[in-house]
Amino acid sequence: MRSTRAPFARRRGRGVALAATGLAATLALTATACGPSEDKAGDKPDTAASQGADGGSDSGPDSKLPGDIADKLKDHGIDLDEWKNGGWKKNWEDGKWLREAKDFVNPVIEGLWKPERMKDAKDPNKTIAAKDASADQGATDPEPRPVQAKPEKTPYHENAAPVGKIFFDSPDGSMVCSGTVVKDPRNPGKSNLVWTAGHCVHAGKNGGWYRNITFVPSYNDLGKSEAELGNATPQEVAPYGQYWADWVSTSNEWINEGGPTGGAGATYDYAVLHVKPEQGGKSLEETVGNALDVDFSTPSTQTVSSMGAWGYPAAPPYNGLMMHKCVDKPSRLSMSPSLPTMYRIGCTMTGGSSGGGWFRVVGDKTKLVSNTSIGPAANTWLAGPQLGKGAQQVYDMMSEKYGSQ
Repeated sequence: MRSTRAPFARRRGRGVALAATGLAATLALTATACGPSEDKAGDKPDTAASQGADGGSDSGPDSKLPGDIADKLKDHGIDLDEWKNGGWKKNWEDGKWLREAKDFVNPVIEGLWKPERMKDAKDPNKTIAAKDASADQGATDPEPRPVQAKPEKTPYHENAAPVGKIFFDSPDGSMVCSGTVVKDPRNPGKSNLVWTAGHCVHAGKNGGWYRNITFVPSYNDLGKSEAELGNATPQEVAPYGQYWADWVSTSNEWINEGGPTGGAGATYDYAVLHVKPEQGGKSLEETVGNALDVDFSTPSTQTVSSMGAWGYPAAPPYNGLMMHKCVDKPSRLSMSPSLPTMYRIGCTMTGGSSGGGWFRVVGDKTKLVSNTSIGPAANTWLAGPQLGKGAQQVYDMMSEKYGSQ
């Protein structure tokens, strides 16, 4: 249900004070509607790669929405029942790992992501080490000082409502990333769109689409410890339930150039999921109670006092169970003079925070301006792509073609 309050309006006593970093405002990632206890079910344009859960591609204005998922699975030689019974574990390395835009499949497997399986999922640490950054050229500022990540206040649904955790399966096992509920301009108040990193849905140039991708808003809502989660109720682990990706869009630059340390695809390392609930029929935004606008203006670092990054860091010293945040004044990181400059902030969050949203206050609203992509092995800073025309193309495509589905 949509509130008449301005999105992410300031709240009394619950926001994150940013005055220490030069921004005299409060960043409040609050829910504006139903709580979990209620019954509410770069500057350079790139070529977007949009895929439906049944593998339908979106290559132009006359493209049709995807057809029946079972038929598309059969086109790939996949039996739906076999897939749901574990067939998704096969064919990672033998040339049958689906990687092209038209090949994405992600049928819902009810009960797959049980609380214990979620807890055991690992961080995709191969995507957080920015070894390529040693060859920086162009507009790169001095390395920022580390900013210690702080735990978000609990319950998360009251303090960071649009933030959640993404789970997926890879050849290396079950993995985690972070994501953010974003607004759908063509479906106001009823968005089913989630912003994350490209490397949280696709392995890049040497791999393909990950499997069993699902989004859990406000995961571990009360910030329970690992021991406490052993006795937690399903509602405490996933207060809003699970939302499976049925359509995904990322950049062709990430698909073609992305690598284990980011590579040339890092500056285009973003993705948008269209999700549907594993159970129930309410939209994600209605259920969670809020969603963020996306800022595609690529503001210069000189004009931005502070950016905040939110996510679920999973590599030591963190365990992926609790939401954290970092706030810092952004600086610039250039991977190559031919590529768009990335944003960089000091932050000690580790792998698992990948894909988490970066936010800034514009007027009286909080907007998503980037997402976590890469960082050094020492975990002293994070970098995220500027969201320019290419990112907007991905976003608009998802809203126009799939938002109302």
